[in-house]
Amino acid sequence: MLSRLVLPEVLDDLPEDDPRAMQSRRDLRRVHLVMGTRSILLQALQDMPALRRTGAPLRILELGAGDGSLMLSVARALGPAWAPVHLTLLDAQSLVTRGTIASYAELGWTAVTSVLDVFEWADDPTGADRRGKRYVPWDLIVANLFLHHFEGAQLVGLLRTIADRSDRFLACEPRRAWLPLVGSHLIGALGTNAVTREDAVLSVHAGFRGGELTALWPGVGDTWEVQEYSAGLFSHCFRAEPILED
Repeated sequence: MLSRLVLPEVLDDLPEDDPRAMQSRRDLRRVHLVMGTRSILLQALQDMPALRRTGAPLRILELGAGDGSLMLSVARALGPAWAPVHLTLLDAQSLVTRGTIASYAELGWTAVTSVLDVFEWADDPTGADRRGKRYVPWDLIVANLFLHHFEGAQLVGLLRTIADRSDRFLACEPRRAWLPLVGSHLIGALGTNAVTREDAVLSVHAGFRGGELTALWPGVGDTWEVQEYSAGLFSHCFRAEPILED
């Protein structure tokens, strides 16, 4: 497959109340069903036994959370064994409804929104070191169909910030391969609109394969253990956890 090609996606530049954007976000729920995203995220989280603990609420941050519906479906599948959880849904647009927040609460999850550009979050000095000590506010940071929007220094800097501010990281991205590319050209069969159809193709071209994210993650083999792997027919996942001392 060709090298990564990162181009602006149509949805990113549309106002949140644009009818085309609203339809495209609804389309994405169907796309996630076809990609099996919920199952992929669920399996990855269940493979992190250190997260299944009691006591203080588990602190999770989702970057590029959109309307919060995907993580809500994961929370429902995880069940009460994961409560209590404090979830922050970060996105540049205000898309999470009160109903979605209430649905999280029914599961024992406390969900809050943060309407902020991810690089504003990354530049916030309160998220860095405090009094010379490493400050780790997040037990887990999750990114779904988000990292592929970035390349070069932006992507490297974002991954370094994530590594500095979390104990664990999980990303699920488009896989840059021929089968996902063919699928992206056929996505109209799901009844998706023009925005979703165009963005699907762009997403695959900007996706990842092999060990591309591993090569950019700081401290691999030293302080971090990573896994990078294909999942399902169309997804590429990256998982980072700390190397535990004997």
